[in-house]
Amino acid sequence: MKKELICVNCPVGCRLTVTIENDTVTEVTGNSCPRGKAYAETECIRPERILTTTVRIGNGLHRVLPVISEQALPLDRIMDAMKVIRHVQVQAPVQVGDVIVPDILGTGVNIVASRSMEQV
Repeated sequence: MKKELICVNCPVGCRLTVTIENDTVTEVTGNSCPRGKAYAETECIRPERILTTTVRIGNGLHRVLPVISEQALPLDRIMDAMKVIRHVQVQAPVQVGDVIVPDILGTGVNIVASRSMEQV
């Protein structure tokens, strides 16, 4: 099976052709750097995404706090992660980088604050 992708790892946006046999990437063409090959292999076998969202925050300047995953999560676990995050509420003050949800879903990935928020 062949898949066509556009690499998103750098501004070049290489058009990749990926050959897959038995759930294994056997060939990647069209990439101008090694990152394109790595991207194609991950995207075709087990896609991952960085999760950015918000959680509720009490006593803060705003009602929600932006958060981000420290590393990419498997794409098929994003909705489960959102179900967990939907029930999270923190209290101000919070500093950028504070761990809001440690080891979400046992993935080893922390959800952290992506901005600071002082207490009001």
